[in-house]
Amino acid sequence: MPVPCARCDMPLPKWELARGNHAVCTSCGSENEVRVFPAIMQLAAGPAHSEAAIEGEAACFDHPMKRAVASCRQCGRFVCAVCSVEFGGEVWCPSCVAAGAGQAREAKLETSRMLWDSIVLTLPLASLLMWPFTIGTAPAAVVLAITKRKQPLSLVRRSRWRFVAGAILGAVETAAWGFGIAYLISRAS
Repeated sequence: MPVPCARCDMPLPKWELARGNHAVCTSCGSENEVRVFPAIMQLAAGPAHSEAAIEGEAACFDHPMKRAVASCRQCGRFVCAVCSVEFGGEVWCPSCVAAGAGQAREAKLETSRMLWDSIVLTLPLASLLMWPFTIGTAPAAVVLAITKRKQPLSLVRRSRWRFVAGAILGAVETAAWGFGIAYLISRAS
């Protein structure tokens, strides 16, 4: 059964799957995180062979006649060579992998990010609608652009032009407030 690429749905090459948890698609070049059962790598010539369990040895939870080679990191069930799934240096049983029990523990997958570049650009632009607020939002945009410029951007590809545009716009608005206040002070004296 071929494993499809997450981006283009083309089958990933078997030699890439055999290397470990990551496979690079030969069609689109994207890197895929792959979790496959070891049995998928077996040749189609015959079933995977595992030694029979001798009396007194631990047996596989799903295959009671086969000798266990490891225990599941999540639930502790014994698994044979066919059932053991290695991921992140740990062994999991098929039930825990199917239930997704290890996802929360093993690696907190990032599903969203704060888009600081969009915030930096939106602050001075949105505050122009109610211009008195630019006295606070313009310097805030400049400070955010400086402090958050090295933060990771979106989960999808983006450039950093929003940081530059927001910082320039914020600096111009801050300078305009500075000149305006200086002008009012000079007129008053």
